[in-house]
Amino acid sequence: MPLLRSNEAAAAEAVAALLDCNPFLHERVALERRALGPAFVDAGPFWTADADLNVTNPNTPRLYERTEALVNDVRRRLAAGSRASATERDAYRRMVLYLLWMRFEDELYQLIFSVDASPGARIRGYDRFAREAEELLGVLDAPLPDIAYLFATGFQARRAFHHIFRKILGSSLATAHLRADVWNSLFTDDPAAYRAHPFDHRRDTPVLITGETGTGKELVASAIGLARFVPFDAQTCSFASAPGAAFSILNIAALGRSVLEAELFGHRRGAFTGADGEHAGWLETCPEHGALFLDEIGELDLDVQVKLLRVLQERTFNRMGETAPRRFAGKVLAATNRVLEDEIDAGRFREDLYYRICGDTIRTPSLREQLAEASGELGHLVLVVARRVVGPERAAATAAKVTTWIATNLAADYRWPGNIRELEQCVRSIDTRGSYQPRRRGGHDEAAELADLMRRGAITVKDLQRRYARLVQESTGGNLRESARRTGLSRNTLTRIARLQVRGS
Repeated sequence: MPLLRSNEAAAAEAVAALLDCNPFLHERVALERRALGPAFVDAGPFWTADADLNVTNPNTPRLYERTEALVNDVRRRLAAGSRASATERDAYRRMVLYLLWMRFEDELYQLIFSVDASPGARIRGYDRFAREAEELLGVLDAPLPDIAYLFATGFQARRAFHHIFRKILGSSLATAHLRADVWNSLFTDDPAAYRAHPFDHRRDTPVLITGETGTGKELVASAIGLARFVPFDAQTCSFASAPGAAFSILNIAALGRSVLEAELFGHRRGAFTGADGEHAGWLETCPEHGALFLDEIGELDLDVQVKLLRVLQERTFNRMGETAPRRFAGKVLAATNRVLEDEIDAGRFREDLYYRICGDTIRTPSLREQLAEASGELGHLVLVVARRVVGPERAAATAAKVTTWIATNLAADYRWPGNIRELEQCVRSIDTRGSYQPRRRGGHDEAAELADLMRRGAITVKDLQRRYARLVQESTGGNLRESARRTGLSRNTLTRIARLQVRGS
C-alpha cells in the first residue's frame, strides 16, 4: 500500500512544492489551492502588504494545519513500519522542512532584529528546532541532514521575505514582478539546487539595479544585501556574523575620484598627501557573506572602472600605494539611473565592466508605470508614504487630504518624474503648506509653452524639433533608445540636440 493515500498525495506534493516556489508569483496561489482544496481562500494573485505592512494571506494558518496533519500521519505510518517510495520519502522531507520553517516563523522573525543587534549572540531557539527536526526526520531511517544548515537556510528565507515584503511596496503587477525578481536574485529559479550550495556560487554574481531616480533602487539593494546566507555554528549556537552589519553602501557620485578610490580600495600610509595612516577600504572590510552596494555606478571614473573590473574577475585588489594583492570575499551590488549601453557608446563606461557587472539585472519600475497598472494604487502609496512621513496616527487623515489635493490640482496623467521620492515630497508639502508645486523647467510648463508657440506659428521647425526632442527625453528619463523610438530621430541626432541645449543653456 502506498505511504500516501490518494486524497493525500496531491496535497503533499503541493506542500512540498511550496518549499521551492517564489512566494511573490502566482504559482504560489495555485499550489496553495491544490494543498488546501475547499479550504482555500482566494486572497488575490499576489502577496502584497497593506498600508500597515501586515501580512494578509488568510491561507497561511490553514496551510500550517494541513501540513502538520500530513506530516504527523506519514510519520506515524513510517514509525509503524510502512514502506515508502523514493518520491514519497522526498515529499516527506520537504514537507517537514516547510513545517519547521512555519512552526518557527515567529522565532526566526524575531532573530532578524536580535541577531542584527548582537553579533555572535547565542541563539536559544536552535536547540528546540534541532530536537524537533531530528524527531520528524529520524523516522526515515537515513542519515540526518545538517540541522544547523537547515536552520541557517530557513533564517535566510525568513529574512528575505521580511525585507522584500516590507521594503518593496505596491499592489501593481510591475511591483509584484519586482518582488519576485529580488527573490529569484537571492534563491535563483531553482531553490532546491540553491539550498544545496547557497554560499558557493551566488557570491560571484554581481547584481545591477537599473531604473529612474527615486524608484527605490537602494531598497532593492538592501533587501538583497541583508538577506544573504549566513552560516550557523551548532557548537556555539550562533551565526557567523550579524546579517544587519554585512551590508554597506558607497555613493559614488558623492565622492571625488581620489576620495572614492581611497574609500573603496583603502590605502597605506604615505600613499598620497594626507594619507597619515593605514586605511582599510570597503572592499577589505566587507565580510565573506556580506555585500557592498555601489550606488550610481554610472558616475565611476574610467580608471577606477579598470580596477573594479579586476575585483569582479579575479576577486583581488590592491590598496593604494601597495603591490601586495588582497582578496575581496563579498558580493557586489550596483545601481544606476543611466542607460549604461548609451554610456558605453559615448565612451564613458567600459563594455567589459558592463558585461561583468550585469550578471543579474533588476529594473525598478517608475511610479507612472505602477499607477497605470493598478486602480487605486496612488491612494495606497500615498497612505504608505503618509505613515512614514507623519506617523500612523495621522496617516489616514493626511492621506485623504493629499489624495484630494492631487485629484483637484494635478492632471490625471501627471507623470511623477521624481517617482516615489517626489510623491513623498508632495505629501510633506501638502501636510505643511496645504499645497504642492511640481518642479517646472525654468519655472514654467515647457510643454504648454511649446503648444502655445505652435498655435501662434511663432516657432521654427528646427526649434520645434529641438524642444520636442528635449521634452521626450525628459519624459523617458534620458533613455535614448526609447526617445528615438518615440520621435523617429536617430540616437546621434538626439545626442547632438542635447549637447546643443547644454551649450546654449
